[in-house]
Amino acid sequence: MKSNLIFSIIFFLSIQISYGLQNVNYDESLVPKYSLPNVLVSNSGETINNRQKWETIRRPEILEIFSSQMYGRTPMEEIPVSYELLTENKDALDGKATLRQVKMTFSKNGKAVNALLLLMLPNHVKGKVPIFVGYNFKGNHSTLTDSSIIYSDNFKLVRDSTHQDWIRGVQSGRWDYEQIIKRGYGVATMCYHDIFPDKEGFKDQSIAALFSDYEDSQDRGDNWEAIGAWAWGSSRIVDYLETLPEIDIKKIALLGHSRQGKAALWAGALDPRFSLVISNNSGEGGAALSKREFGETIAIVSSIKPAWFAKNYNAYHHKEKEMPFDQHMLLALIAPRPLYVASAEEDLWADPKGEYLAAYHASPVYALYKKKGFNSDIAPEVHKPIYHDIGYHIRAGIHDVNAYDWYCYLNFTDKHFK
Repeated sequence: MKSNLIFSIIFFLSIQISYGLQNVNYDESLVPKYSLPNVLVSNSGETINNRQKWETIRRPEILEIFSSQMYGRTPMEEIPVSYELLTENKDALDGKATLRQVKMTFSKNGKAVNALLLLMLPNHVKGKVPIFVGYNFKGNHSTLTDSSIIYSDNFKLVRDSTHQDWIRGVQSGRWDYEQIIKRGYGVATMCYHDIFPDKEGFKDQSIAALFSDYEDSQDRGDNWEAIGAWAWGSSRIVDYLETLPEIDIKKIALLGHSRQGKAALWAGALDPRFSLVISNNSGEGGAALSKREFGETIAIVSSIKPAWFAKNYNAYHHKEKEMPFDQHMLLALIAPRPLYVASAEEDLWADPKGEYLAAYHASPVYALYKKKGFNSDIAPEVHKPIYHDIGYHIRAGIHDVNAYDWYCYLNFTDKHFK
């Protein structure tokens, strides 16, 4: 954990130095006055005051905005996939769980991409198992010290052979399997590099390269990039889970941290099979309001290579005031399904206040379904979680996922799943 803390501090300091400390605002008094688009007023000015109008008028409008202006359009072409069970250990975690490793092979147009799914299921649960779906950052081998965990092919593209990220269990603190399994949930996790390597120059090794319009679509302003691809991959995990009789497909929780928190929100907006969505420290381009201009900015996050966002999003560099949308509208697309947003006290880069406010401003859409969001624009104190139909907590510490986060997520899912 100490090495993770040091890495996080160095990482965020390097980002800030790269873009100039003077260009990153951490002063609330310098946040400009801003006005958010009304999530319940249509493009034509019609007030949206019931669920039918939301679902037939406003929701499609907002989905189109994010597809065309920010995350890009997800291709509708079907990519064939095959599944191969590589290993099964029914005595994992000292007999508490069954661990499976499954190779998913996506293939089309003479190309193939392999992705390794790690599935951990509780042995004590009688009946169908509710499950958390989420990407890991450093390979399935990083989530626990088990020597049987297979390294993924794409991880070789992003880390050289001497890098410490090859160490088993290097991010085990982010995956509290013991607590999750004890509470009766399963976990389906995959290295996000398997779907789209997060290193410039390897897009041809991503699933995007399998689609028929891959070459012709690169210059399109609304072409999807990494976040869109990661969101697509999350849904393909659900496709596989639907083939397993022991999984409760009506109780699938999607969890994403940081850039994967952004992808989780977009996946949740696109795919209603995610019955609960969790955004952990997702910040700019995720749960945080862009118009607040606090911490990371659009100009910074959309300049990261490889590209995470559609090219059209670049039009809003230093022009947040001109945006006809903001992230509260993205969160609203999850309604009426349970939504949880989490922040960390020291993670100013991700703008914790902006993350809470986005959830607050999404609450009127939940009210259309008689679901409970937030009635105050003042965020709760540290370690005072809210477990409504929209949930939230802010904890002490840095940009990370830890046991306290999982404790809150499990409480929230217990409320809505059990």
